[in-house]
Amino acid sequence: MALFSSAMLLTPCSFCSCSDYLDKEPDTELTTEMVFENRDKVYGWLANIYNTIIHSPDKWSLTRDGYEVMADDMVPSERWQQWDWNQTISKITGKWTINSPWDGDLWARMPQAIRHGYIFNDMVKAMPDHDLPQSEVDNMKNEVRFLTAYAWWLMAENYGGIPFTPGYITPSDAPISELLVGQSKFDDVVDYCDKEMLAAAEALPGVYQDPAKYGRINKIMALTVRSRMLLFAASPLVNGNPWYTDYVNDKGEQIFNPNYDPQKWVKAAEACKLCIDEAHAAGYELYKENGPSGKIDPFMSTYNVHIKKWQEGNHEITFPVTKANNDYHGTFLRVVSVRDYGGGNGLSVYQGLVDAFFTENGLPITDPNSGYQESGFSTSVEKRPDVTNWAYGTGKPGEVTASGIFNPYTHREPRFYNAVSFHGSWLAVANRQYNFLYNGKDNIQSSSPHDAPQNGYLARKSLNVTDDYKTGAVADRQAFTYRLAFTYLDYAEALNEAYNDGGRRQEAIQYVNRIRERAGVRQYTFDAVPVDDPDYIQIQNSQEDVRRVVRMERRVELCCENNRWYDIRRWKIAEQIPEMCGDCYGMNALDRAGRTKEGFFQLTKFLTRVWKRQYYWFPIYVDEFEKNPNLKEAPFWLDDSEKEEN
Repeated sequence: MALFSSAMLLTPCSFCSCSDYLDKEPDTELTTEMVFENRDKVYGWLANIYNTIIHSPDKWSLTRDGYEVMADDMVPSERWQQWDWNQTISKITGKWTINSPWDGDLWARMPQAIRHGYIFNDMVKAMPDHDLPQSEVDNMKNEVRFLTAYAWWLMAENYGGIPFTPGYITPSDAPISELLVGQSKFDDVVDYCDKEMLAAAEALPGVYQDPAKYGRINKIMALTVRSRMLLFAASPLVNGNPWYTDYVNDKGEQIFNPNYDPQKWVKAAEACKLCIDEAHAAGYELYKENGPSGKIDPFMSTYNVHIKKWQEGNHEITFPVTKANNDYHGTFLRVVSVRDYGGGNGLSVYQGLVDAFFTENGLPITDPNSGYQESGFSTSVEKRPDVTNWAYGTGKPGEVTASGIFNPYTHREPRFYNAVSFHGSWLAVANRQYNFLYNGKDNIQSSSPHDAPQNGYLARKSLNVTDDYKTGAVADRQAFTYRLAFTYLDYAEALNEAYNDGGRRQEAIQYVNRIRERAGVRQYTFDAVPVDDPDYIQIQNSQEDVRRVVRMERRVELCCENNRWYDIRRWKIAEQIPEMCGDCYGMNALDRAGRTKEGFFQLTKFLTRVWKRQYYWFPIYVDEFEKNPNLKEAPFWLDDSEKEEN
């Protein structure tokens, strides 16, 4: 039985989407009672809850939720907005308004799933004679208990203030007045979801013994989401933010508490540690492969952590998404594949992300001791044969970059080479180098110039580099939302913020160092060491310096994984990022001067972005907002609309 691909059996009306207030269930011979008398239909109902909350969109559905594009990791060709990228690209170029549609549309989708979940837990029952024992029913109810809480959180995380009626199934014949619900306080939603997720986690297994159940909610999945929710709730955007003092609901209550609460960081740290401890006990661990010397191979480890499945030994995956027909092939592979292989060839990464990766010695490129060279070209092949068998640098194992590569791309850390395709890097599926020069093989400007890398880069992270989009010779891929590295870095951040003392900071950098060890870069220490120490980099034993290195590590380790939008928002840093609120620069890929390497490797503007403070929250779509007088639009959205009207 394919649990996670079954179609919806019934379509209960939304209790938050005003346009659906009077909708009735479609005419059908099935009643709800009949559904819960049939084992297969019970599983079908459960499958629909999963499909709505978890499986659509998946991490590669870049045009659906748009999180990756709204952050500063990946950038599509701006001219794609005339096709299926319109709803996403318009949000970064100043065209985002309360009238803008959004395919993610959590405001409509999540209430439907929540109602579906409440009905399921109210009506499901054991059918021992039909292979549905009480133990399975109890497990399903705990899965759904988590899923409904997760749906509430997804709404709160994106919209801020939401209508919140936990545990209540609105009757289909309820009067309009009962459905015009105002918004609740943000902390009330978080507190409820915290309790529900924890209770569900305590009743669920860490790993299912039956392989057929892989992908169903388990303890670690629930604890991972819970810890990230509490991290968000502790962060500056919603923990004592003076911006939102006037953001009140229909009862006059402040939706966000304007008073800073340091205990929220403590709670987040404790939740992260619980998740890590339970994950370790259940057999989860960072994915690692050994290289020629018997030590960790950072190139293959940081490549295959995104390629290998749990069944292939990748036990770092903490939140798998097992739906069939995910968007890896239809969206991601299509837009990062070059035209020779049938691709759209225009999903780039920002120069800011390129520059964020460390050098080979683990220092940022701005550090005078990093060895970074900002100009010129290499004169020899860069080889690391003792470190790796990775063959995706030149086509030969152990070779990282060819001779003649732009120096800023040489002697960088292993994660860089698995995340960014640059001019001269290796196009493994074609057994040749990428050519991004103006009108080069992979940057044809004389025809369909929109299907070309607009700033001289293509996104690479999570790409199986031998996949052939044109012929369909593509390895089966399984998506995931989170992996253990997320929680390690979540814990490091929360620990540093919660406890301003040296011992806790030491523990925080230990978790950062676990990530850096796997990545093949030097680890951090508070001890005095020479600047050229082969193993360690000294940092200050202060909350500020640990915060700095944690944020740098999150930037590169978690890039292109739907995390950066989460971090930018909760840290309130969009205004500090040039590529979020102004001109964006990359290589000179769109001008004839870029026909030569000397002309191509010049920082050149390719896009201008617009950022407004209201973008920290999704607006309530105007149709919904205007139909419910008890709703308050997300902060600053109406102010901007009024300015536009005037």
